[in-house]
Parts: sequence; C-alpha cells; structure tokens
Amino acid sequence: MSKPHYGGNLVDGAQMLSLFGDVATELCIRADGDEGLFRAYDSVEFLAPVYSGDFIEAVGEVVSWGKTSLKMSFRAYKYISPLTTPGQEPSAAQLHGEPVLVCKASGTCVVPQNCRRQPLPGERIGRPGPAILTAAIVGAETTRAQTPYLPITADEIGEEAARCVRAGATVIHLHVRDDAGNPSQDRERFRAAIAAIRSRCQVIVQTSTGGAVGMSVDERCGPLSVGGSELPEMATLNIGTINFGDDIFVNRRLDTFGIAERIAQAGIIPEIEIYDLGHLDILRELVDKGAVKRPLHVQFVLGVRGALQASERNLELLVSRLHDDFPGSSWGVAGVGRHELPMAEVAARLGGNVRVGLEDNIFLEKGVLAKGSAELCEKAVAICQAVGRKVATLDEARAILLAKPAP
Repeated sequence: MSKPHYGGNLVDGAQMLSLFGDVATELCIRADGDEGLFRAYDSVEFLAPVYSGDFIEAVGEVVSWGKTSLKMSFRAYKYISPLTTPGQEPSAAQLHGEPVLVCKASGTCVVPQNCRRQPLPGERIGRPGPAILTAAIVGAETTRAQTPYLPITADEIGEEAARCVRAGATVIHLHVRDDAGNPSQDRERFRAAIAAIRSRCQVIVQTSTGGAVGMSVDERCGPLSVGGSELPEMATLNIGTINFGDDIFVNRRLDTFGIAERIAQAGIIPEIEIYDLGHLDILRELVDKGAVKRPLHVQFVLGVRGALQASERNLELLVSRLHDDFPGSSWGVAGVGRHELPMAEVAARLGGNVRVGLEDNIFLEKGVLAKGSAELCEKAVAICQAVGRKVATLDEARAILLAKPAP
C-alpha cells in the first residue's frame, strides 16, 4: 500500500525490478555463496498494471552459466488484488483464478571468482559440474519400420556407439535385439554387442535390466551374467510398477530387491530408474536396507504414458526430493518422445545429466528423423553448451558414476 506512484494508485514498474534484484541476489548466493553484482538487464517487459494493494510474487532462474556470470530470467505474477466494487469493505480482496503475469525480464549477474567461497558442511551451493551424456542407442520399443537408422546387429551397435562417443557421449545405455529385431536379454548377444563397442571406443557400458514389457526377472537379468572382459560397468535398476502406454511394466517390490542383489553380486554399479514421485519412497527402503549403496546415480524417466509427465515443475520436485533425502547423489533425465530434447535442456540448466538416443526419441526436430543416436548426441552437446555446461570427459564421468560405494 506504500508503493503507489501515479494516478489511480498505479505502482511504479521499478518496484518489479527491485523484486527481481532480490531474487537475483538469492540465486547468486545459492550458486556461488556471494551476493554478486547485477550487471545489466537484456530485456524488460511490463505486461499488466500493478496497483496499490496487489500481492506480487517474483520468481527467477539461472538460464546459463559463464565463467563469472550468471544469466537469469525473471517473472512477476499478481495473485491477489483489492476488491473495490461498491459495498465492499476496505479490507476486501480477491484471489485471481490464474496468476496474472505483470512483468518479465532477463539479465546478467557477476560473481568474481575471488569472492566465491567453499560450501559449509551440509550446504548445497556451487555451480553445476560437467554434464554426463548418455546415448540410449537401441531400446526395446523402437523398430526398423519407424526408423531405418536403428542399430540391431552387434557390429551396427558398435559402430553407432563409436559415433556417439565421437559426438560427446561417455555412457552407452544398451539393449540388444535378436535376428528378427525383437527385444532380447540374451547374455551372449550382450557379450557380442559389448565386445563390438569396446573394440571401437572407450566408453562406460550400462546394460538394461528392464528389458521389455512382459519379460521375466530371470530373463531381464541376462546381461548381469556376461562376466569377463565384457562385463558392463553399470546396469539399470527399475523401481515401481507403472502403466506403460497400453501395457504394464511390472516391478514388484521383492523382484526389485532381487535384481539389486544380482547387480551387487556382479560387481556392477546400479543406475536407479525413477518414473514417478513415489518411486523415491521405494528407493528410501532400498537404501535403508542396504540393497543399494551410496553414492546413488538416478535417472528420471519422464513422459512415459501412464507415469509422471515430462515438465520442468515435476523435475524440480523430483530433484529437490532427491537432494533432501539422498544428498550427494548424481541425477539425469531421459525425456520420452517429443520431450527428449526439451527435458535435456532443462536438465542441463538445473545441473543434471542428459540422456538422448533412438530408444526414447527418433526425431531430430518435428518431422525430421535423426540419422542415428549420434545426431541426437550432437544436439544435446549444443544444448549443454548453450546454457554454459561443459560435457563430461570419460575420466570425469568415470569419477562420478563409478566411484566405489560407501561401506
């Protein structure tokens, strides 16, 4: 009520910029432990009037990272306004059915390197490190009828993996197919595919224990028994039964514990596949009972029809829960279908890792088939670079993903 500046109780637009300055300060502190300096606004748009008595919420996010700079976007919304119709008391107010966007802006803040401090014990500040890029090059659902670029034979898989590594991938998420192109979890087919990959490139191989809908647990665990020089470094651990399109992807509680035990016995690092918010509660039980060891590596699979929708808001909630419940965990996102590249951008911006590939999406852009997963990897690298994220080297990815579990 103290802010009207013009006729009709209209509030000066500079008040919105003042709010944005406070938001920018918090973002700088969360990122670098220092209040920082606001260098410049790139754009400011006043989109709706603000009057005395309006309730405003200002929000912001870091959209790209520089060596010393943080580029940010801001939005201010009107949630409540005074109710001024005749006969109303002076204290009467109304809640807007939908918040009204009154102002948006973008700008840049700077935190000099000599001002940044180290995190205090238990504190979560700091800029995101390099983004680990995973290429899911085969999958269980994509077919040659949908795209001629799907690799099926061991040699085709090896060649595509090498192309993805040259494009920037450091992890190959691996399914295999039989001679007819149908999904298979056959140990020897995995052995041949892994040998073909390792003869062509150095990369972390992560095998699926999800297999395809309808497979038994024993069948799904086929790649865990490969052994020898073709033993994969990682394997996926799927948590929670979900609707999967028109099918049901069954992951019973005891089966999940059993697969986790098989992964541990094989000496392989698990990546936890999370399709819904409640799966984090299942993960809590797995951790508490020692079925999986920290540090945890979590993949949020978003956009499956029947599971959690692919959206920035949902991802933020998942990441917040993960950080609160399992501090020190690494995480990434696999967006399904048309959500793959947009969710890759969100993950890169929020500090996570990225997965792309023909398993999840066959299009480079609307109506344009990707000529293999390598093209999608190139797109993902460009997305990471656009938000100021370096793509991890193989050594960096190994240090994060293959760290020995805590005793």
